[in-house]
Amino acid sequence: MISRPSSTSRLLGLSTLALLSTAALAQTPLPSYYYGGVSVGQSQTRLDEGELTRHQLGAATEVAGFDSDERDTAYRLFLGYQFNRFMALEGGYFDLGEARFTADTTVPLGTLSGKLKTRGWHLDLVGSLPVTPRFSVLGRIGAHHGKTKAEYVGTGLAVPAFPEASKSKTNYKYGAGLQYEITPAMLVRGEWERYRVSHVADGRHNVDVASVSLVFPFGRAMQPAPRQVAAAPYVAPPPAPMPAPVAAPAEPVPQRVSFSAESLFGFDQEQIRPEGRRDLDTFTQTLQGTQYETIRITGHTDRLGSSAYNQRLSERRAMAVRNYLVTTRGLEASRITAIGMGETQPVTRPEDCVGERRTAALVACLQPDRRVDVDVTGTR
Repeated sequence: MISRPSSTSRLLGLSTLALLSTAALAQTPLPSYYYGGVSVGQSQTRLDEGELTRHQLGAATEVAGFDSDERDTAYRLFLGYQFNRFMALEGGYFDLGEARFTADTTVPLGTLSGKLKTRGWHLDLVGSLPVTPRFSVLGRIGAHHGKTKAEYVGTGLAVPAFPEASKSKTNYKYGAGLQYEITPAMLVRGEWERYRVSHVADGRHNVDVASVSLVFPFGRAMQPAPRQVAAAPYVAPPPAPMPAPVAAPAEPVPQRVSFSAESLFGFDQEQIRPEGRRDLDTFTQTLQGTQYETIRITGHTDRLGSSAYNQRLSERRAMAVRNYLVTTRGLEASRITAIGMGETQPVTRPEDCVGERRTAALVACLQPDRRVDVDVTGTR
């Protein structure tokens, strides 16, 4: 097998371009943090036993059969930086475990046993696609510099040409997986990765790893420290001492913002319309510079339809608003709750909107009841 360093060079060039793109993404005001983690799983090395045997015993070797053990425990220690909710840069140390094989040869007569082990360092771009506020799909691509050590022992006439050998080279790797946020301070991943490894026979083989990882963000779960306002000194000019002006109290955040259901959703719908997204974008801009403790989202419907259906519709609408604020606008998921109240808290009075049968006039009269209330607790 012929080594192709030009492919690796092209891969590293693409990785460099991707890193520059990631730096541009980092300019946007989205959550960012450092993290560390540990990964443990099972590796499977895809050896070409015939190529390795002929490399040790010669091209004229005839093999009667192989006995292979290509599975072992693999682990990885890593550090990373999450630029935003879609992209991270991750690097660390890996150990892919050990693969063994035994070849029974007829020419020369005997057996050849070999074992190969690969360790090294890697640097990856990790992309994530949020599916829910806590659940994401992951994909990664990167480069690794690995060192493969090989040891061979022969019996009979099968004497290895290189009993001990090692080789270091840079190759590519890629993978995919899933991630779930247990708490803001702990995430769990399940991943599959493929490492392209150069072995000592001047060829390459793949090592596949299925693993589970624990990821620990640094400082992401910490609450912001309260502001300390120093007491203003008192000035005592004659004839009587007068206190210095006291700083104005913190500006309260609006307690409630109410969105019309028609501005957020279509009638009897739960998908947010473009006009609704613009209203929610404007709302999140008002929170800039705010230390908010909680955001409570409450969905309401009018009385038309069954109570059970209205309850479910109000819950789905409230959750749609929450998901947009977390996934698209980057607000902290642990501080936002969403509930539905159905038709139980109308704004209109029964005598204002008379009737039970759905008509255009009654639907228009009950419009104030179809709404989503957002209550913010905090200070600016």
